[in-house]
Amino acid sequence: MRLTVFWQRMADYFGEGYADSFARDHVMSELGGRTVHEALEDGWSAKDVWRGVCAAVDVPYERR
Repeated sequence: MRLTVFWQRMADYFGEGYADSFARDHVMSELGGRTVHEALEDGWSAKDVWRGVCAAVDVPYERR
């Protein structure tokens, strides 16, 4: 998954204004105790980060 697709999915789910805030502030056990930004900076693939976000906030299957 490209980062542009990842960020578009984040914006589609959380809204333009909240997606980046969520990505910076929300620490998730699904990402090894990291935020989205930290996981991406640590080399996680965008696809794996998106899967972690989906699991953490219960994104409906059809939006994954």
